[in-house]
Amino acid sequence: MQKGFHEPVEKPKRFYKTVETTPVDGGFGVLLDGRNLRTPGGVRLVLPTAALAEEIAGEWRAQGETIEMADMHATRLANTATGAVPNSREATAGQVMDYAASDLLLYFAEEPQALVERQTEQWGAVLLRAEEEARLSFVRAAGIIHQRQPEESLERVRQIALGLDDFGLAGLAFGAALFGSSILAIAVQRSWITAEQAFELSRLDEAFQQEQWGVDAEAAERTDRLRSEAAALERWFKALRT
Repeated sequence: MQKGFHEPVEKPKRFYKTVETTPVDGGFGVLLDGRNLRTPGGVRLVLPTAALAEEIAGEWRAQGETIEMADMHATRLANTATGAVPNSREATAGQVMDYAASDLLLYFAEEPQALVERQTEQWGAVLLRAEEEARLSFVRAAGIIHQRQPEESLERVRQIALGLDDFGLAGLAFGAALFGSSILAIAVQRSWITAEQAFELSRLDEAFQQEQWGVDAEAAERTDRLRSEAAALERWFKALRT
């Protein structure tokens, strides 16, 4: 019998009892019942720091009878950093640059004035630091009409991305997509602000509208899910620095 379109996909059952971390050649590994954790493509995960290995191990320890991959943010990002990024560094850096070309932080509202002032104060502080500390100078726009950005700044973003190792680059690309902003992703990677702060900055307009009209359940659920991803990104970069 053919499965129905809306029939839920069966989640994999937990197949291991013990989870440990261990030093391995080139870094640190995670062991499930003494066997190396591998990517879906069969590549052994070798993490650059003990802290990141422990972060991933913690996700596997937390699983119940079934494995909830959607909640295992560090594991999924490590799979990307190990299995995809090494062979697509230029393309990944290009994606980060593309987000900068239409960066959320560069498009200010035209009204209402209260929102404009909030964006100017909070976004402006991050843009100023990006200019002073990362030599990233952008043109600010009002409204939704596309504003072409300086090629030298976009190239600078690409070089910043390429200057990171595979794990840092994977995190930066994930952050740019999560926030809709390469500037915010760079700010988090460089510890100018926390990922939680970056997430709140990325949704200033949404939060302002909710203050006026209230919050529906679906929007609140989506916000909570994205906030949990931001928290995972914070732990990711912290583990890479440890």
